[in-house]
Amino acid sequence: VQLQASGGGLVQAGGSLRLSCAASERPPSRTVMGWFRQAPGKEREFVTAMRWSGSGTWHSDSVKGRFTISRDNAKNTVYLQMNSLKPEDTAVYFCAAGGRIINTSVRVAAEYDNWGQGTLVTVSS
Repeated sequence: VQLQASGGGLVQAGGSLRLSCAASERPPSRTVMGWFRQAPGKEREFVTAMRWSGSGTWHSDSVKGRFTISRDNAKNTVYLQMNSLKPEDTAVYFCAAGGRIINTSVRVAAEYDNWGQGTLVTVSS
């Protein structure tokens, strides 16, 4: 499956953005769809993930309560709604899909098979 991420941009601290990740085809229900981010000079880090079936969602502590992951079956698209953005959220955001990921490994980037191109989110203070 090919992934196309979009929706990044410049926003002030406290603002909101919604990122989209469109899949070229409907992923199997067991597929884990994840969002990762990479800030300049830092390693890629896990943000949030969900199974396409909706049976599980996971968030990093840094975004819990502020970011929400969801999906639209009709559009084969996963969304990342980001609220209360902080300057430290500035990064390139990547969506990813993995067909054989167990729950305890959803935060591990190497477990994902397919990656979209990144979309830059810049939060100004």
